[in-house]
Amino acid sequence: MVMDRQINTLQRVSETRAKLIDAARDILRRNDRGGYTVPTDALYPFQWNWDSAFCAMGFATFDIDRALTELEFLYSGQWASGLVPHIIFHRDADTYFPGPQVWGTHQTPPTSGISQPPVTASALAYILDMASTGPASLDPESDVMRRARALYEKILAYHHWWARERDPDGTGIVAILHPWESGSDNSPVWDEALGQVPATQTPFQRRDVTLVDSDMRPRQWEYDRYIYLVELYRALGWQGDRMWSETPFKVADVGLNAILMRDELDLIALADRFDDPANAQVLRARAARRRQGFDKLWSLERGLYLSRDLLRDRLVDVPSHASFLPLWAGTEPFDRAAALASELARWINLSRFGVPTIAPDTAEFDQRRYWRGPVWGIINWMISEGLRRHGFIKLADEIKGHTAALIQDSGFSEYFDPITGEGLGGGDFSWTAAVGLAWALD
Repeated sequence: MVMDRQINTLQRVSETRAKLIDAARDILRRNDRGGYTVPTDALYPFQWNWDSAFCAMGFATFDIDRALTELEFLYSGQWASGLVPHIIFHRDADTYFPGPQVWGTHQTPPTSGISQPPVTASALAYILDMASTGPASLDPESDVMRRARALYEKILAYHHWWARERDPDGTGIVAILHPWESGSDNSPVWDEALGQVPATQTPFQRRDVTLVDSDMRPRQWEYDRYIYLVELYRALGWQGDRMWSETPFKVADVGLNAILMRDELDLIALADRFDDPANAQVLRARAARRRQGFDKLWSLERGLYLSRDLLRDRLVDVPSHASFLPLWAGTEPFDRAAALASELARWINLSRFGVPTIAPDTAEFDQRRYWRGPVWGIINWMISEGLRRHGFIKLADEIKGHTAALIQDSGFSEYFDPITGEGLGGGDFSWTAAVGLAWALD
């Protein structure tokens, strides 16, 4: 009798998991716009840089060809400088602001003029791992390897862009020149620096708050400054050196630097795989400088990594989820990794679901507002896998379990309330589906 109940329970779990996997695949297919994936219908009707990389990983779990196509469409928007913009406007849509006319980059296809956390080397490495059968390498003459090699060359140019235009002094840490480049647009980390940016004087109509409750979105004072920065850089002709010297917003985001480090390490592995020792040597030297650069972001007082305001030359004393992302890079010394794991466990104990993007016991915490408190599946994936790389298996499994529970109870939402578990933001969200396929439902 007991065994029968156990078998029935296992069958129900298996059936639930199979339904969730089918639902996740269906979301990616429905958000497919003929070779690229929109994050969700209406709210984000274009191709976003780091969303797309994670979508490629999700596709790789069941369709290698489609996974490679996702990255190829993304790199169709790469600039001659190597920049991969954060938005590629493959088609017209009137449900998002600012559109291509506001950016005025004069690219084909139209694009924005800033970037986002680089994840495409990690995505390509993941795709090749999924395409491989066992430990054997793929046939170097295969179509998959031919396409992967072409993408590798473009990813190299993208990484060189980051080093050249966002760390021109060779400090080992790169800067963002707009909060949108961090991927965590309205994080409290930017409040002070963004407060020094003038507000635009150009009237504009946001679209996001007509599609999602305004208490889930960035505030208007933030948007006024986001658009000012876009207008400034457009006036500068999107010239990297002028943007660097004239921007009123220049922050070394610990999250982006950590993701870049992981992407660079994966790019080194790709260089070795494609027998490119010259570039591998350049990348290894640069990765060593990046490892040293992280020391500029470590706070002895906090025992955490913090972003650095480069214009005011000081750490931003606002810990966020990004403080833990150096674990994703996989290069942390044990004492620092242990300090990060300890503080992370404290954050999780303050909420029902981890990982909140801001500690719930801080004044800045807002459990429903975008990057000011909610849980994001994609962040949980990176932090959990980083913990696992450093040996903190129990905490890694706890975060993975929270993510699976959120998806099962609230669907593939854009983000989640860490206290109630409610799904927030856009629904049927592509990268949450990708996280489900590649990790949380595994």
